Amino acid sequence: MTQGIIEHLTTAVLLLDRDLKLTWMNPAAESLLAVSLARRDGERLPDLLGGEEDIAAVLYKARDALHPYTQREARICLAGGEALTVDYTVTPLSENELLLEMEPRDRLLRISREEALQSRQETMKVLARGLAHEVKNPLGGIRGAAQLLERDLEDAPQLKEFTRIIIEEVDRLRDLVDSMLGPNRISRNEPLNIHRVLERVRSLLLVEEPDITVVRDYDPSLPELHGDEAQLIQAVLNVARNAVQAVTESGTLQPTLQLRTRARRQFTLGSRRHRLVCELSVIDNGPGIADELRETLFYPMVSGRAEGSGLGLSIAQSILHQHQGLIECESEPGRTEFRLLIPLEKRDD
Repeated sequence: MTQGIIEHLTTAVLLLDRDLKLTWMNPAAESLLAVSLARRDGERLPDLLGGEEDIAAVLYKARDALHPYTQREARICLAGGEALTVDYTVTPLSENELLLEMEPRDRLLRISREEALQSRQETMKVLARGLAHEVKNPLGGIRGAAQLLERDLEDAPQLKEFTRIIIEEVDRLRDLVDSMLGPNRISRNEPLNIHRVLERVRSLLLVEEPDITVVRDYDPSLPELHGDEAQLIQAVLNVARNAVQAVTESGTLQPTLQLRTRARRQFTLGSRRHRLVCELSVIDNGPGIADELRETLFYPMVSGRAEGSGLGLSIAQSILHQHQGLIECESEPGRTEFRLLIPLEKRDD
């Protein structure tokens, strides 16, 4: 009866002997560790985890002290190379038997990160719209005054040049504010092929930077998604241009950009679970993103380049948000990946 209950738990439960050899585990543990009890019975747990010895030290400590121990957000590596974040508790049942319970944390941590990202995006949008309102009102007054002044300077062309500069700079600032805000809503909600979007982006990149290698890794089974093709081209292009500039300006040998698509099933974005999500990755082999920029990467006016406007990624994130998706980023020296996640089910306008 007890074993039947444990077998139906979603918590991974394992029994180990005093040498940390596996004697039993429930189906949740088999699923978490991607192993079969029938094939791995009697094998040491550290060997199942790709030679992981940190967890072994905790298990030996619990065995010798006959005292339970708990570790939060511990990183373990499976034999296949996949890394997981787990909470685990080891409880000595006797001198010769240990009970190990594991709870995966990756999904909860990712949901927490996504909710924080969406919350920051909403906060920045409200602040940006408030700022835009306060800036555009006086800009309109300045432009109007310059136009009136220009009319009174018919006999002074050298002075009219100054008013023309004022008007042009006011227009430039207005356009900059509009760009910072990004799109208010999706203009179209039509079926589109994401690979056609990527091919358009690829052709534009190769015209702008012919020396870069663009590698395509597409999943042909992806169905059409619903959205605004022009806006998605702009979003992907902003991310890809950012990557290309990072690679080329760093002097990376053989600069390479990879465009990859995958389908993710039963995938959670923020607090909402989607049956099917398109994962579009833009991967470069550049120097990586500085640690101090990662938390503010999608804020408007934040850029790692001296001549950058800091609007490209902010606009891209805003476009993905309009498509009920988001952009994630992982970066280390030699590999930076931006993942654009877009639900594939049709949205309600």
